[in-house]
Amino acid sequence: MSGNTGGELDFSIETLGPARHASPMALGSQPGDGIVDFVDDGQRILFDLDLATIREELTAGHEPAALELAGPRSRLHFRPSEVRAAIVTTGGLCPGINDVVRSIVLTLNWHYGVREIVGIRYGLRGFVEPHPPPRPLKPEDVRSVHREGGSFLGSSRGGPTAKEIVDFLDREAIATLFMIGGDGTMKAALAISEEISRRGLAIAVVGVPKTIDNDIPFVDATFGMITAVSLARQAVDAAHAEAQGALNGVGLVRLMGRESGFIAAQSALASGEANFVLIPEVPFDLDGPHGFLACLHRRLVSRHHAVVVVAEGAGQHYLDEDGSRGCDASGNPVLGDIGRYLRGRIVAHFAEHGVPVTVKYIDPSYMIRSAPPTASDAIYCQQLGQNAVHAAMAGKTALMVGRVHGQQVHVPIRAVANRRRKLDPEHPLWRSVLQSTGQPVRMINEDPAGPAVTPHP
Repeated sequence: MSGNTGGELDFSIETLGPARHASPMALGSQPGDGIVDFVDDGQRILFDLDLATIREELTAGHEPAALELAGPRSRLHFRPSEVRAAIVTTGGLCPGINDVVRSIVLTLNWHYGVREIVGIRYGLRGFVEPHPPPRPLKPEDVRSVHREGGSFLGSSRGGPTAKEIVDFLDREAIATLFMIGGDGTMKAALAISEEISRRGLAIAVVGVPKTIDNDIPFVDATFGMITAVSLARQAVDAAHAEAQGALNGVGLVRLMGRESGFIAAQSALASGEANFVLIPEVPFDLDGPHGFLACLHRRLVSRHHAVVVVAEGAGQHYLDEDGSRGCDASGNPVLGDIGRYLRGRIVAHFAEHGVPVTVKYIDPSYMIRSAPPTASDAIYCQQLGQNAVHAAMAGKTALMVGRVHGQQVHVPIRAVANRRRKLDPEHPLWRSVLQSTGQPVRMINEDPAGPAVTPHP
């Protein structure tokens, strides 16, 4: 273990053993010589940048929590010519998956001379199911995959046990495993790492955070989110055009966000046309004088059109009072369709009050998930893939690469495996949403804080 941190957060990174081999990369080691340098294990950045918090930690005798910088090391644990690598993509589709796979393959091959790379087909189940078998990956196999959406390796939810996966890794002499996925994948990566450790095997496991919901903790953003916001903005703009095209028109857009409302919030801000944003982190009533339907009614009386953005996980208690829908293969609760439910409630509410209303419902989820990444996401994916390889070749394991405060770092998987990042209702991001939409601070009858809806042009 290396890099212990003080306080409650431990960002130390596990290693498989000493780094005995010189890196084949021709980089420098002296700052100021005009040659880009290797990264030293001692280079870290503070996780919490709040000055008061840092002072408190130091006063208490703790070293402030810090993250190890990602990047190429001058010394490697593995001899590159002896490495056999495996790559797997899991969970739902997300913009940028192919970009990450391509980056990993090219970095392994061209910068380290690793020639044996296999892609596991259709998620974790590919470790145990014989058909289709793992696919050998060479640079020519990934030359243009980054131009396509989806995952050319295929993906799936759920899968075999950690024991079965490690059986495969041991049998196939895999030295480095790259796992591209969300919170469920990181839990699996942790279990696989623990099984590897129990057996005393020298296999590095490195995760790359993939989730449109942006719900992986500690990192600034997961790849795919920027693309999702860009495309979701188009749906919000379309909903605005539809709403304006009818008397008392309502454009209703359901976006991704199982437990975290980042996509809904940022898409609404990017568009600037949303009048209501409903997310899982901020409760709301539907009925009553301060509930959503009454607020929407006042908006239509005043402006005669409205745009509503709702995250898929918002208001689930209205749809599933007995929790009977169960969980999917990844262990996530199966959600009801809050968008369709809201559409029905909106139509019923205005019919009851004798007010004509036209509701246009848009759900662009699968179009967004399967799209190629935007330029910003493509850059991020390229860097994540490169740094995942650098970490694995140095013998670092049970970690996830990501970006914190604008810099690529290593985050121990144990720190993220059982946590989920959520939008803080007291964060300036949500304040910006409230200011942009003009919706009340709360739409709760017991606590009707905030002014009535402010009409926006």
